[in-house]
This record gives sequence, structure tokens and C-alpha cells, in this order.
Amino acid sequence: MGAAWKSLFLQHIAKMPSAEFVLSTLDATPTGSPTPYVPRARFCIFRGFWTELPENKRNDAERNPRVYESDLLTFTTDVRMEKVGQIFSTSAGHPERAEHTQGSGGGGPVEAAFWIKETGTQWRVKGRAFVIADDIEGSEESSGVRTVKSEVGRRMRIVDDAKLEEWSWVRELTANFGNQSPGIKGSFKAPPPGRSVKEPHDEKNLQLGAKVNDLHDPVARKHFRLVIIIPDAVEQTDLSDPAKARRFRYTFDETTRPSSGWRIEELWP
Repeated sequence: MGAAWKSLFLQHIAKMPSAEFVLSTLDATPTGSPTPYVPRARFCIFRGFWTELPENKRNDAERNPRVYESDLLTFTTDVRMEKVGQIFSTSAGHPERAEHTQGSGGGGPVEAAFWIKETGTQWRVKGRAFVIADDIEGSEESSGVRTVKSEVGRRMRIVDDAKLEEWSWVRELTANFGNQSPGIKGSFKAPPPGRSVKEPHDEKNLQLGAKVNDLHDPVARKHFRLVIIIPDAVEQTDLSDPAKARRFRYTFDETTRPSSGWRIEELWP
């Protein structure tokens, strides 16, 4: 059984011209600062729920059979973006070296805020974010891969156990890559984001405005990452009628499974 908030959330998202949201992460401050972390925020695009990739006739990637469903939100990003390092550095693992943030892993706290103007509703999703890279399946599993499969896997619900052996993590990742436009896929071949244009870099074959159709383009796939948000709490504030404003909090509670796993509480708005 899915989350009680999910159906209404998707109805609201469908009314948006573009499924934009603000993602907030935490960034460590320099030694001696009055607080250990400061917030960082940016706009991202909601790409659907993990294991429930939206249909796209232009996506030539092989699809997994419908084996799972989930309440886990996804978005895509470039591994060179600051948010990826923040998701790793604020996780329980605290990777010590930059190379430890290049593969799958993470688990840092995040919040995703959606304002759906068309319905007068705000949705806030609070939870932990995990990054999936091409190393998610291979001959050797890193600690990051094991963490992702354990934490994300716990929140994936089986809907067809007869096809469990046919489902693949990396196939799901590639299908998510393919669900983006050629221009978005090409953005992963751009020069290092956030770097000075005067600062040299050692990466080759990088350009702005590239378009990519190859699902396995080596440069684009090197930088492409799928991020999964595991929600621990979701708040819905309905402001469509200020005189009748309502606010609901949905909190994930493992003890309520195998039902929805969510507790609902109405709050003052």
C-alpha cells in the first residue's frame, strides 16, 4: 500500500507546467564558525518516484519489469555539483576524501519544497538523499553501494515477486538517464559547473549546448547521477481558501507496516 499523500501529490504535480522544487542541503562551515553547518538551496526538477519511471515515447532505454513501487522522490544532477558533496559529507558515513563521493552512497539530510500555484498548495518533503551512479552494480560493491541498496531497498515495495530476478538497478538508472531530453543529457558534458571560466580544467570533450542521444555516452554518464530522496516526513499545506486553510503532516512509521507505513496528523496551518 502506498503513502496516503502520494496520489494527491501526483495530482498536484501534474498541474504544474514544470515540476520544479527547491532542494535544501547542509554545507559544512570553516573551522571557528559559530555554527557547524549552513543551508544551501537551489531549484531542481522532480523526475518521478523511484521504480515508477514516467512513460516517455522518446526514451529508447530498456525498461525494468514493474516489480517494485515506492514513495521515494527522484531528481537528476551532475556529480560535479556542490549538492552531491553536501549529501555525502552530511551523511552518517562522512567520507574523508573527494573520490569517495564519486560513486553511489550518501544519506545526508535534505528538504524538498514544492509550491503548486495551480492548487494553492505547498508540499514539504523532509528526509535523506542517496546518490546512484554506474557503480551500483558490478563485481565489487563499495560501502556506498551497500548503503544505498540497504536503505533504499527497505522502502521499495514488491508488487510482482515472480519477476524479481529480472529487475536491475543499473537498468533503472539508465532508463532514468534516457528519460531526459538530449539537451539535458548533453548538459553533463558541459565544463565543470561553478568553476571560473578563466580556470583551466583537465577534462576533455566538454562543451556547452551539447546534445546527447547515446544512452552510454562515456562523458555524460561519468557525470550523471540520480538522487533518491527517502522521505521521513511530508507536510501538505492547503492555502487554496485562506479562510479554510488546512495543514497535514505525514510521518513514516516502520511499525505500521505492512500497511502504508505512514501516520497522519492534522495541524493548525
